[in-house]
Amino acid sequence: MLVPIARLRRWFALGAIIITVIVAAAYFFGHWQVRKALKAVPKKIGYEVQQSAQEFTISRSEQGRTIFTVRASKAVQFKQGGRTELHDVYIIVYGRDASRYDRIYGADFEYDPQSSDVSAKGDVQIDLEANPAGLASPDQAPPKELKNPMHLKTSGLVFNQKTGNAYTKEKVEFRVPQASGSATGVDYVAKGNLLTLQSRIEILLNGPNPARVTATRGVITKEPRQIVLERPRMTRSDEKLESEKATFFLRDDNTVERILASGDVRADMKRRSETQARAGQAELLMTGDSATLRTAVLSGNVQIQSTGRHNIQGNAGRVILSFSGKNRLDKIHAEAGVKLAQYQAPAPTTTVPNTAASNALRANAQNLEITAPAMDFFVQNGKRINRAETSGTAQIQILQANSNQRTIVTAARFEAKFGEGEGSRLASLHGEPDTKIVTNTPGQVDRVTTSKALDVVFRPEGGVASIVQQGAFAYFDGDRKAWADHARYTPADQMLTLIGSPRVVEGGMTTTARTMRINRVSGDAFADGDVKSTYSQLKEQPSGALLASSDPIHVTSRGMTAHRSPAVAVYTGGARLWQNANVVEAPNIQFDRDRRSVAAEGNGQPVSTVLVQVDKAGKATPVTITATSLTYADSERKVHFAGGVLVKGADMTITAKQMDVLLLTRTQASTNQSLAGEGRLDKIVADGNIVIQQPTRRATGGKLVYSASEDKFVLMGGSPSIFDAEHGQITGDSLTFYKRDDRVLVEGRETSPTVTHTRVAR
Repeated sequence: MLVPIARLRRWFALGAIIITVIVAAAYFFGHWQVRKALKAVPKKIGYEVQQSAQEFTISRSEQGRTIFTVRASKAVQFKQGGRTELHDVYIIVYGRDASRYDRIYGADFEYDPQSSDVSAKGDVQIDLEANPAGLASPDQAPPKELKNPMHLKTSGLVFNQKTGNAYTKEKVEFRVPQASGSATGVDYVAKGNLLTLQSRIEILLNGPNPARVTATRGVITKEPRQIVLERPRMTRSDEKLESEKATFFLRDDNTVERILASGDVRADMKRRSETQARAGQAELLMTGDSATLRTAVLSGNVQIQSTGRHNIQGNAGRVILSFSGKNRLDKIHAEAGVKLAQYQAPAPTTTVPNTAASNALRANAQNLEITAPAMDFFVQNGKRINRAETSGTAQIQILQANSNQRTIVTAARFEAKFGEGEGSRLASLHGEPDTKIVTNTPGQVDRVTTSKALDVVFRPEGGVASIVQQGAFAYFDGDRKAWADHARYTPADQMLTLIGSPRVVEGGMTTTARTMRINRVSGDAFADGDVKSTYSQLKEQPSGALLASSDPIHVTSRGMTAHRSPAVAVYTGGARLWQNANVVEAPNIQFDRDRRSVAAEGNGQPVSTVLVQVDKAGKATPVTITATSLTYADSERKVHFAGGVLVKGADMTITAKQMDVLLLTRTQASTNQSLAGEGRLDKIVADGNIVIQQPTRRATGGKLVYSASEDKFVLMGGSPSIFDAEHGQITGDSLTFYKRDDRVLVEGRETSPTVTHTRVAR
């Protein structure tokens, strides 16, 4: 997600080599002992008189230590103009503190007393070598071990003995075991201890991963001790690092203390993915040996962008990188408006086939953005980021790539963990306390969840796989509210699962269960285990009957599916619905809250309900009706039973294939306040295989109409008949009889009407 750690470490290692090269050059020109050697040569020779000397040596000492020695195989002084030529010159510079063993040698030099210039007529070779044990060794003793000397080669070198200035317009080449390079034109000003590499600076770094460093110009100063490169640029195969300027700040021993790169600092890498880093400024703090980084600070609109399988962008006002050991990156601290974004573009069909799985992946593609006041990234073994932490209230924004839906997750603190592999893929995220998730869809109310803690798991291909919230979970979606101990949300199917005493409230309906699930797209809710729903906030319906009261309606079952529009709930597994004394029991019950309608299915088991029958004396007796199915709408006050209908009263039973039971309105039933709210039977209309069983008689027929107010039965169709154990059997086209006495009205066919009225006194 950030610049790969292995690449970053290599950049800094290469930078250390570059620093070594430049510092050595600074030392050479800062301690330009050639000037002193060449000043002394004319005095020793005496150039007023033409003369020639063979194999001579000149040296200078202070306090018993040799500062430098000059050897030449031949010196020739010319009377005309006083010019002096030196041949096969070899100079060794020890320094006042005996800490150097620098060697300068060339074939031909010339001194012009009129201009005070000493000019090299051919190539000049220079070997620069430190000698830390010089003071502890005999005078002029070479180092016991030559460690990585720097070799330089140039030509046309001109040195002025009066000013101490030196310059060459020619190419200067240098070589160390780790690198080689060159620059065109060198200008040294002694008064200001200023060395300028005029142009075309180029360094080639050796090793298993060779690199090329270039700069347009370089300036080295003694006070302050620093090196400035203009337009430095490092390239290596598929990597590039550059800025407008780089300043190297030196300690007194000429080791690098810090490096400051400024002006459009850029790093570009192209491998499996293309990564670009930008900053206004980069500051590198070095350890005492100049070869190891201690801290790197990027500031000024720091940006990181990576394209490939995942498009990643990072922004911060300031980024601090902390190192340990051999340039091993341990921690990255980002602050001042930190933003980390992962954009998941739909996979092209040229690489991903058009399968159901790939199409689903494109449809569920998500873009992720993390913002925080500050973030810390921790690096494992200096190779990859394995976790990150936010400081201050942080926010995660999840955007559906193919819709306008936006989800914002906030918490007091987040901890992220990254998966293995290139790019440090975000694998999981933990947030606590005070977590909150807000989902916004244009045209809809915001969905909000809160909890004490949350955990987000990300898919390997990118995007959120699941969000788990724990501790005092709460959910708000318009008038729908939910609570639970634990909740799990999966964006792939938009399903929210509640566990641990879940409770859902919507429009006066409260449901509890062992577990509940809510589809956040359709609004459907699913409950499992010990389901109980209570419908409250009901208005009394005077024209209704079974469910017309304003008292709560209760439903229990093993499972439930509730649809949001229309407001219909289906209860399955031992379902039971009741309001006051009115009860409907069935394996499956469908209840419409707005219409107050019920549809029950037996699925091989009986559906039952209990109604109330009231006689003329006002005495109420329960009537139980069972069937294969039941439907009821309170606006019609009609209960329809189908399939094996069985009615059981106090002193009668009725069976039929199907039956419609009409109920009295609540206003009509309220004449007896003790029965208020109970479903009072008004009329029964039944068809098919009618059988009426009373204690002393049995009646059969094809169709039945029963009036509760008169206790009157009318049997028709299929040759209705009544059998009385005492009086025998009566048959006719239509039979009318009463429940409380033995009156029977028999009607015959119109062609031969027969009417028999029988009354038997008991």
